[in-house]
Amino acid sequence: MPVDPATAHAWAALGGPNGLAEGVSYEEASGVLPARLPVRELARASVGVCSLAAAELLARRGEASIPTVHVREAAVATAFVSERHLRIDGRKPTSFAPLSGFWRAADGWVRTHANYPHHRSRLLRALGIRDTGDDQALAGSLAQELAGRPALGIQETVYAAGGLAVGVATGRSATVHPLVESRLAGESPPRALPGASLPASGVRVLDLTRVIAGPVATRTLALLGADVLRVDSPQLPEDPDAHADTGMGKRSTLLDLSTPQDRKVFDALLGSADVVVTGYRPGALDPYGLAPEALLERRPGLIVAQLSAWGWSGPWAERRGFDSLVQAASGIAAIEAGADGRPGVLPAQALDHGTGYLLAAAVLRALSDRQLTGGGRRIRLSLAGTASWLLHNIHPAPAAAAPAEGETYDPQPWLTETPSPYGTLRHALPPIAYDGAPRTWPRPPSRWGTDRPAWN
Repeated sequence: MPVDPATAHAWAALGGPNGLAEGVSYEEASGVLPARLPVRELARASVGVCSLAAAELLARRGEASIPTVHVREAAVATAFVSERHLRIDGRKPTSFAPLSGFWRAADGWVRTHANYPHHRSRLLRALGIRDTGDDQALAGSLAQELAGRPALGIQETVYAAGGLAVGVATGRSATVHPLVESRLAGESPPRALPGASLPASGVRVLDLTRVIAGPVATRTLALLGADVLRVDSPQLPEDPDAHADTGMGKRSTLLDLSTPQDRKVFDALLGSADVVVTGYRPGALDPYGLAPEALLERRPGLIVAQLSAWGWSGPWAERRGFDSLVQAASGIAAIEAGADGRPGVLPAQALDHGTGYLLAAAVLRALSDRQLTGGGRRIRLSLAGTASWLLHNIHPAPAAAAPAEGETYDPQPWLTETPSPYGTLRHALPPIAYDGAPRTWPRPPSRWGTDRPAWN
């Protein structure tokens, strides 16, 4: 069977053994993730290599051979818009706030992100708009204010105030970021994992991520057997609807790392952790002693996986960012623009979801390699790296059968209902697919911040 090019590229970027990617196959579905860019190929390949990394780790833990990987495009497409399929006791959550979106500037377009209250307040303050609480009136005021300013000026003014806005690029970005960066860090003996029915069984993961990409990675590790404990600051509340979607299989606790007592608790957790996953902008966690070098010095053999928005070099590396903003700044929004010239979007937050599965795959591969060579690992991915992959390295695969007019694939087989502390959740099933893979998570999300800061 010929290897899928996008899968082969991602597997090589992950440092996967030669010859394994040929064993990944896909079941096509018509009408999934339609776009000008090859989003379908990105989505299935990111899930494919994550499934393969899980199968490889399971084999290293005692299976006679690597389980077969056969990924279904319909399951992938459903999971890539999991936040849209989510229902909480029948209620549909709101994905984007009224002040998040595309706005005309004096010389083009800007994209804002104001889903969190602190980002909303910084955006309005930067532009001199008083928050009246009336979203409809504020949207009008925002549109009027932005229309009189140049896009680059808006971008820099809002960023200087700690808010989020970017000028929409008019063409494909020429800047190329690596898809995955992984390197050996320090020396420690090989750490063999005993035989188990799930690839990540017994692996302890500290999850310091927010929003979509990082939480998708760690909910995938939880699906595969890891004990995942998400740690948040009590000063940064999470959207409960977002946590209901991405908190599957995990537990969640609050620790204020600026206080000695909570720092001591965190250090105790770190003392027996296998993996730390961070999703904050570069340098943001360093004042708390959580720079990768500091973590690896205190815990030799640790796997430190970092996620950022804008990559790890260049003038934007330390800026805050989200999928929608990276789409706008990289040229994706221009490529997907409508006939009227208004910037467009991908059919899913594909940079977030794709990076999430790639990040999980990188952690699983690091666990496999650590069994053989020992040592710790430093892993780095970014939304900008995944955008570069989409823009420069993936070519469209032969199309599945064209759907009839108005026809799309049916997501219903890939949805289920689960009781939870939030109420009954209708949610997407995980798309990870190797022979014997779990169909769903072992537990629903707990309420954000309510679990004890302790390992199971």
